[in-house]
Amino acid sequence: MRRQKTIKNEVNIEGKGLHSGKLSHVTLKPASENKGILFRRVDLESKTEIPAKAEFIGKTARNTTIEKDGVSVSTIEHLMATLSAFGIDNLEVEVDCEELPILDGSAYYWTELLKKAQLQEQDAEKKVFKITQPVHFLSDDNKTEYWALPADGFSVDCTIDFNSSLIGTQIAELKDLSSFESDFAKCRTFVFLNEIIPLIENNLIKGGDLSNAIIFVDKVLEEDLQKKIADFFSKNISDIKVERGVLNNLQLSFDNEPARHKVLDFIGDVSLASMNIEGHFIIKRPGHTNNKLFAQKLLQIMENKDSIPVYDPNKEPVFDIMDIRKRLPHRFPMLLVDKIIEKGEDYVVGLKNVTGNEDFFNGHFPEEPVMPGVLIVEALGQTGGLFVLKDAKEDEKFNTYFMKFEEVKFRNKVVPGDTLLMKISLMEPIRRGIVKMKGIAYVGNKICVEAILMALVTKA
Repeated sequence: MRRQKTIKNEVNIEGKGLHSGKLSHVTLKPASENKGILFRRVDLESKTEIPAKAEFIGKTARNTTIEKDGVSVSTIEHLMATLSAFGIDNLEVEVDCEELPILDGSAYYWTELLKKAQLQEQDAEKKVFKITQPVHFLSDDNKTEYWALPADGFSVDCTIDFNSSLIGTQIAELKDLSSFESDFAKCRTFVFLNEIIPLIENNLIKGGDLSNAIIFVDKVLEEDLQKKIADFFSKNISDIKVERGVLNNLQLSFDNEPARHKVLDFIGDVSLASMNIEGHFIIKRPGHTNNKLFAQKLLQIMENKDSIPVYDPNKEPVFDIMDIRKRLPHRFPMLLVDKIIEKGEDYVVGLKNVTGNEDFFNGHFPEEPVMPGVLIVEALGQTGGLFVLKDAKEDEKFNTYFMKFEEVKFRNKVVPGDTLLMKISLMEPIRRGIVKMKGIAYVGNKICVEAILMALVTKA
């Protein structure tokens, strides 16, 4: 049995926050079994504890922030990556400002601090989440793509692609977390020189200096901008070498240090889904915002809120077509749900067998029939109505009126012969008859349509 871990000794570290510029004091303390990683702001009276979980991720502009009840802690990704690599399950992190120190821009000092703290094995069994089926994520701009594939252990293949000959396309591979300390922990955050002025103007990197980031000089700036940057770093302009390359000829730890740092950030961000996750991850052009969305997707799968439904035709349905006709007023050709095959407290799964005899195929691409996307959305809506009415008595009559659909995305087409599975998950408690739900339509393990739905349920 793999056991949970914490640390033996309380340890401290301090340094400037990268964006706030404030001196930040951090104390790492042992925590009891099953407590998880908790952040606590000791500079505030509330002493709010923020769990290190994906559902609490807030802003992701150049770092990762977690927040709860108006209290936040930012730039946690390097510490989280180190905790994940060391297999630490339970820890209290006390900090006296809104940001953890950036230190040298890498995870090196966090690894040294944890070695000083020493690890303590606990009695409880470690909670491990294994990827059992492929999970795919594609950003809205189609530039960032992630895959999580079933595998033993934790491994990452990362590709980055910058429109710069200084970095260009780089690849980094982490075969397992045992190589984190030697091959990834020392890899520093990086920025391009021409990005620094906008960061300064946006009130960021107040704690930035020439020792806590790699600054790539892709384009030599005009002298007045060079002077502005020199003043920001409290340097004479003559002390800053701005030849094309790495500012001040800083020595890189690895030729592909930027790609390795992206792996480091990814480990920290994805650990917010699970501190012990097993799978092989293929990530292309990652960043904190998409790391956040991917981690939240994984968390939903772990909590069974976004897992891909599976249809077993031998299993008795929750509602057959006759049950559905008693609950919904829709009739042919607008009744678009054949069965409800699964239900829980906060979700249902509906099924639609798509046949070549569907009335809409007569006019919608009849030579190459494709189910209209708006009808898939309608089918999701009807499944949502059945979710709302799943516990209603057969003689009770209700009408479900959809108020709006949001974030509708069409991913893959649906054609005759497909079995369309529609999963509806409750997003918020039902208030005054208003229901907010997430709907995803699948064929096999492919997402065809996803949307956020809001409905009003009233007695007929």
